[in-house]
Amino acid sequence: MAQRLKKLYFQKIVPNLLDQFQYKNKFQAPRVEKIVINRGLGAASQNAKVLDSCLKELSNIAGQKSVVTRSKKAIAGFKLKPDIPVGVSVTLRGDRMYGFLDRLINLALPRIRDFQGINIKSFDGHGNYSLGLEEQLMFPEIDYDKIDQIRGMDISIITSSKNDSEGIALLKEFGMPFKRK
Repeated sequence: MAQRLKKLYFQKIVPNLLDQFQYKNKFQAPRVEKIVINRGLGAASQNAKVLDSCLKELSNIAGQKSVVTRSKKAIAGFKLKPDIPVGVSVTLRGDRMYGFLDRLINLALPRIRDFQGINIKSFDGHGNYSLGLEEQLMFPEIDYDKIDQIRGMDISIITSSKNDSEGIALLKEFGMPFKRK
């Protein structure tokens, strides 16, 4: 089943971007390539129960199995040994990516308390957008009674844009709620 945002992208967003940036070919229009959801465990990295709950939560949110990221080398200041779990991440592409982006824009972000919009300054210079969320409760897949602790996550939206203006135009066309100046 094709996702709603994917159909919108090909039918409406690509022609709008072609007009706006004077592209000669529809393949020059920027597109979302992948979405990476990342959650660091912090001090809870030694607790296997916390790791399992983080894996389940991120898998429920993304609709895809999450993977454990492990430390590469020992850092004494952080009490880290090699190959210790330090985080959980998921990389979404294709239909799952468009489905997650749709839920993020239309369901999760409006459920944030006192939501004024997301910061437009979080682009990296190459059209990629990073967003930090403070809690997982805004996603409808998460059951409030089954969480053990409120944890945040980082969401990176990787685009094929060459600069920030193309990335901003692409995400605005998708309906990303940026803050008004």
